[in-house]
Amino acid sequence: MTTILFLIILSALVFVHELGHFLSAKKSGIRVDEFAIGFPPTLLKKKVGETTYALNLIPFGGYVKIHGENGEDTEKTQTDAGTEAIQNAEHGGDTERLSVDDDRRFTSKSRWIQALVLVSGVLGNIIFAWLLISIGFLSGVPSSVDGRYANDVSNPKLTITSTLADTPAGKAGLASGDVILSLANGERVYRGTDADEASVFIGESQGEIQLEYIRGKVTKTSAITPIEGIVEGKPAIGVSLDTIGVVRFGIFRAMYEGVLTTWDLFREVTVGLLGFIGQAVTGQASLESVSGPVGIAGLVGEARVLGWVYLLSFTAFISINLAVINLLPIPALDGGRLLFLAIEGIIRRPIPAKFTRIVNSTGFILLLLFMAFITYRDIVKLF
Repeated sequence: MTTILFLIILSALVFVHELGHFLSAKKSGIRVDEFAIGFPPTLLKKKVGETTYALNLIPFGGYVKIHGENGEDTEKTQTDAGTEAIQNAEHGGDTERLSVDDDRRFTSKSRWIQALVLVSGVLGNIIFAWLLISIGFLSGVPSSVDGRYANDVSNPKLTITSTLADTPAGKAGLASGDVILSLANGERVYRGTDADEASVFIGESQGEIQLEYIRGKVTKTSAITPIEGIVEGKPAIGVSLDTIGVVRFGIFRAMYEGVLTTWDLFREVTVGLLGFIGQAVTGQASLESVSGPVGIAGLVGEARVLGWVYLLSFTAFISINLAVINLLPIPALDGGRLLFLAIEGIIRRPIPAKFTRIVNSTGFILLLLFMAFITYRDIVKLF
């Protein structure tokens, strides 16, 4: 079930990204030859008008083939134009149709239009994230009583926000999102929702604690003994606690808060990614925090257990990550193509199509190799 859900989420994220490119190109009068989800081999395809719509076997990606975007269509059009012009001259025809086709090439449009088409995929992911977050606010999202929406929180509960590995809590299988119902140590019992009071109860406990909690819709019990060395000065079990309730807004407030939250996430992801790149340049970065498809699929499974609102939030977070990553000036990504476009604007002439194709193809291969490496590491972590 988790794998199917992951593939559905991935396909949705790819779809909205490519849909952004597709709609922008169509609106700008650029011919779109193919709209595909996944990479070949092709499972299904159908041509509607001038565009072929395809569903491919390999789900980790997708593409929109825009007429003239990579240069090969431009070269082909020029060759075909010369051939057909001779044929038309011999038979008394005209070249009006060719000029129409030429006007619908990606590179025949202004650089501002080209940039808009390139960035529209990123905008698609951002808008999709905003929509999911807004739906979350409309339905009710988890929020701390000490957070931005402190005055709007209802039904607060004592919740685990993180768990340390190799601690009593980690070994007992406790996880982020688990809601604590009660803590019992002998005759002492705590059933409150205050995180500080719960921490004091744990620190003052002698011996084993019976911890009753809810994960998703299932109530569980674990026997945990606090130990020294996790928190200075007192015994602990290795969890961070917070009082989490539900925040629910009407449609217009939900949409407004969705904008603010989307912007905050976009900014935080951007700062985090740039920080990681900076550490990578200096040799200080660790790949432990980087996940590929296998790792993300595992996180999807965890979010599913916690509830569909958590799944919505996680999907929005991944969508924003894809948006930010695609803006990086790396060949084969939208950011790399935008960089080429900016260079063309500075030097005031097109970069040779053959050069851009080679660079983009090389970048794509390197990205695939990096993804394969990260996927391998994700699989190794499972064993």
